[in-house]
Amino acid sequence: MQDQTLVAPPPEAEAPPLPGDLMMWILIVSELLVFGAGLAAMMAVRLSDPAGFAAAQDLLHRGAAGLNTLVLVTSGLLAALATRAAFEGRVARVRLLLAGAAALGLVFLIVKGSEFRDLASAGISTESHAFFTFYYLLTGFHAAHVAAGILLFAVVGWRCWPAGVEMAAAFWHMVDLVWVLILPVVYLLR
Repeated sequence: MQDQTLVAPPPEAEAPPLPGDLMMWILIVSELLVFGAGLAAMMAVRLSDPAGFAAAQDLLHRGAAGLNTLVLVTSGLLAALATRAAFEGRVARVRLLLAGAAALGLVFLIVKGSEFRDLASAGISTESHAFFTFYYLLTGFHAAHVAAGILLFAVVGWRCWPAGVEMAAAFWHMVDLVWVLILPVVYLLR
């Protein structure tokens, strides 16, 4: 019988640390959980009245939602480019890219506000149908996050330190991701 010796496995390579601050990641994960719960609840309630949900959904502006998707994804690209520029020490470029991302965030809010205005002028509120309760809660809460992201871009653009830009971009990417989840559930699924 051969002598078998136990050999310790090679040490695992350490995973690279998460970019940004741990508290920002806790915020991001908690926000994703909140939005996920809201979207799951909406899909569950939809099962009780699919025809009513479909009829209510037909009153939304799908074209505006598509435009807003393009606007947010483009702003996310600008935020990512700003992060790279921040680590390269290119302050003027960081500020320009963050201003562009924030401006696109403002465009998103204008388009969303226009949709809210059109629905309100048609007398549609949170009490019109369960669909609109979820619609206003989810998209309104998301719009509040867009506004918060715009303010965050202003703060980190003013101070312009790489870790701050990276954290703001991570928050903005969460806002993008949430919209990409809202879009099919609220606007497209039948």
